[in-house]
Amino acid sequence: MEKELERKVNEKKKLSKSKKNKSALQSFLQTFIGAFIIFIIIFTPMMTVLGGVAEYNPFGDDNPVLEEEMEDVLVSSTSPFFNAFKESKRVNVLLLGVNSGLTDTIMLVSFDKEAKKVDVISVPRDTYYHRPGFDSDAECKINAAYKGDPVNTAKAVSDVLLGMPINYYAVIDYKGVSNIVDAMGGVPMDIDFHMVYNDPYDKPPLRINIPKGYQVLDGEHAVQFLRYRHGYAEGDIGRVKAQQRFVKSAFKQCLSFDLPKIANTVFQNVTSDINIGTAVSLATKGMGMNSEDITTYTIPYTPQPEAPFYVYPKSEEIGDMIEEIYSIESNNTSETAIKN
Repeated sequence: MEKELERKVNEKKKLSKSKKNKSALQSFLQTFIGAFIIFIIIFTPMMTVLGGVAEYNPFGDDNPVLEEEMEDVLVSSTSPFFNAFKESKRVNVLLLGVNSGLTDTIMLVSFDKEAKKVDVISVPRDTYYHRPGFDSDAECKINAAYKGDPVNTAKAVSDVLLGMPINYYAVIDYKGVSNIVDAMGGVPMDIDFHMVYNDPYDKPPLRINIPKGYQVLDGEHAVQFLRYRHGYAEGDIGRVKAQQRFVKSAFKQCLSFDLPKIANTVFQNVTSDINIGTAVSLATKGMGMNSEDITTYTIPYTPQPEAPFYVYPKSEEIGDMIEEIYSIESNNTSETAIKN
């Protein structure tokens, strides 16, 4: 009995430390959201004199709104965590990095406004997710659910996360990343080694050539830097550290450059249903937070070693992860209550 209890405790500790490496767009998604929040905090006093600013969506008025189109999914009554989701004051934002119509990056950012902490859940793009009528190998991957509409991916991610509600979304592609970096005058970086890699079959074709040494990365080379994943002495850990350095430098550059120009470029290159009022509220609640208040997770899964290389979500362990994030006592749920 004691050994079994110790095993479960150790498993939960491993789960909480599951800070898997982020995909190329993931780190930059955090950067552009940060730049947006900084812009809102600084310029809200000027914008409020216009009246009705709270409902204004700077990303465009014709974007689908999750809280309108996913009313039955915001708090799924079939979820084993229905009560916890319904009573929680968390705000969950789906961040998507899109490439050639597929979601290369899928993250669910869960912000606990009361505890002032953020939990970031990454969902691998190859996660197996079958939808009726979409039966090919490629279509059974969650990255294929998007099809130009973030609502599709939001429904899929909510399902994989056992009915977790999703309130808002933000979408960006590689071109958007490049444009935003150029708008901020580039991102200063000290490159540790000559980064060279070519993959003509990637989409878009991946050609990386960044010399060693201190330099300011323009948009094109910033995308190359973020997509680079080969050659780090520490493997994936090395890539994570490199992306963290990029994020810190980008934030510093945002604050020292023409912030209105950067924000305007963000608005032009990002699709989102986050309006000014929501952004101001989240920014206000998040003031005073630092990197120690952010915990990252990757959904537990079983990888398929051969083509089509699916990763199969492990529902029971995903349930453990949700219990940890939402601070749910484990005896509130049962194995039979969690979908397989």
